[in-house]
Amino acid sequence: MKFKNPLKNFISKFFHRNGIPEILARHPFGRNSNFISVLVFALSFVSNLFAAGESDFPPNYYDTVALLLLLIIVISLLSIIYYEGKPKVVKEKKASVLSKLSQLLTKSTPIEREKDIMFDHDFDGIKELDSKIPPWFSWLFIITIIFAAYYMIDYHVIGSGQVMQEEYSAEVRIASLEREALIKSGAFVNEETVTVITEASGLEAGKTIFEANCIACHAADGGGIVGPNLTDDYWINGGGIKNVFKVIKYGVVAKGMIAWQTQLNPNQMQEVASYVLSLHGTTPAAPAPTASPVGPVTPYSRRTPGPHPR
Repeated sequence: MKFKNPLKNFISKFFHRNGIPEILARHPFGRNSNFISVLVFALSFVSNLFAAGESDFPPNYYDTVALLLLLIIVISLLSIIYYEGKPKVVKEKKASVLSKLSQLLTKSTPIEREKDIMFDHDFDGIKELDSKIPPWFSWLFIITIIFAAYYMIDYHVIGSGQVMQEEYSAEVRIASLEREALIKSGAFVNEETVTVITEASGLEAGKTIFEANCIACHAADGGGIVGPNLTDDYWINGGGIKNVFKVIKYGVVAKGMIAWQTQLNPNQMQEVASYVLSLHGTTPAAPAPTASPVGPVTPYSRRTPGPHPR
């Protein structure tokens, strides 16, 4: 019987010397025959040791433990020898989806193949690779060219798009419309910018507000009841549209006149202030005294400065 390595020759001689059938060493179990042979050898070797122990050594606990440990060591070593001798099958790793996508976008050359795309020249030991332009970069460049052509045709040939100057003009027009809407809403009307309304529609609107809110103190004709006469030439808190507007807006707390800025918008206060000024020179049915008991009066003037009117 011939074996291919010294271990098998040693096992074969051991089988022959101990009367173990030689058929066990002739691959009776296919691929695992080597392992079976080694296992039978180990078991036979240990059994011989136990037989020797029965004849040469008294049976005791320590001899049994020592033989078991020796058996474990022998089996472990033989197993290592057997499995280390088996050829290892290396499985090729499949490329992941991410790596495939990266390769599709970049078309990069693996490091192990860089020598195939390397130029012959070098500069101070630095060599150059003939790498391909990444597809994503090429497509980005193509898209910018297409967009540039579209922009030129749309904005400068057809003219359907707005260039910067046209956008600015459009924004100015929008701002003008918004400003006009704010002016109509009275957002810009205050005691510093208010002007006298002379249109009949504005004065009529002021009269309506006056009759709804002011006649209890100033009478329907402006002659005054609790409040002062609004038709004569004298003002307690200063005349003029700005002063009258200010008194209506903030009130005169000391004399019991409330602030109307929470109930009337700026346009309405402008209308009623203009109507009050239009009452100058009229003749009320029962005018209040001209002199005021709370302080001196000033002559009437549409432009007289002062903190408040009556």
